[in-house]
Amino acid sequence: MALSARFEEALRYAAHLHRDQVRKGSSIPYVSHLLGVAAIVLEHGGNEDEAIAALLHDAVEDQGGAPTLQAIRERFGDAVAAIVAGCTDTDVVPKPPWRPRKEAYVAHVASASPSVRLVSAADKLHNARTILADYRRHGDTVWDRFSGRKKGSLWYYRALVEAFRSHGVTPLVEELERVVSEIERLAARGPS
Repeated sequence: MALSARFEEALRYAAHLHRDQVRKGSSIPYVSHLLGVAAIVLEHGGNEDEAIAALLHDAVEDQGGAPTLQAIRERFGDAVAAIVAGCTDTDVVPKPPWRPRKEAYVAHVASASPSVRLVSAADKLHNARTILADYRRHGDTVWDRFSGRKKGSLWYYRALVEAFRSHGVTPLVEELERVVSEIERLAARGPS
C-alpha cells in the first residue's frame, strides 16, 4: 500500500501539534512515539486512515481537546476523527481521576471498533516496550512518572491485554501480551 499526501500532511500536523512535548520522564521528542505507533499500525495491516489516526491518537487528549478533534475531522475526515476519538480517554482539562478514567477506557476498548482497537493496541505496545526498556535501565523508579504508579500501571496494562484478547488473539495482541508479561515478571522481583 502506498501512502498518499494525506499521510504526509498528518505527519506534519502531528509534529506541529506535539512539537514542544517530550515523552514522560525523558527528553525524547514526543513525535517519536507517534511515529512508532504509526509504524506498528502499518506493520499489522492498518490502512491509511488508521495510520493517520495513529499519528494523531494523542492530539485531542494532549493538544486542545474537542477543538482539535474538530480540526482533525475537517482535515482528515470522519473515519480518522472517529478512530482518534475512540483512542482518547478524556478531552477534559484537568483530567478526571486516573483510576476511573482508565477503567472506563478499558471497558470502552472491549467494545470499540476494529480500527480503534488496532490503533489503541499499537499505542499500548509502543508504550509497554518503552516501559520495559526503561525498567531494565532504571528499575522501579520508572513508575514514578506514571499517575498509577507500579500497581496501577501493571493493572492497567494487564486489563488492556485482556480487553484486546476478548476479540481474538492477533500477532499484535500476542506481542503486547509478551511485553506486558515481561514487565510483570521483572516487577515481581523488585520492590513495590
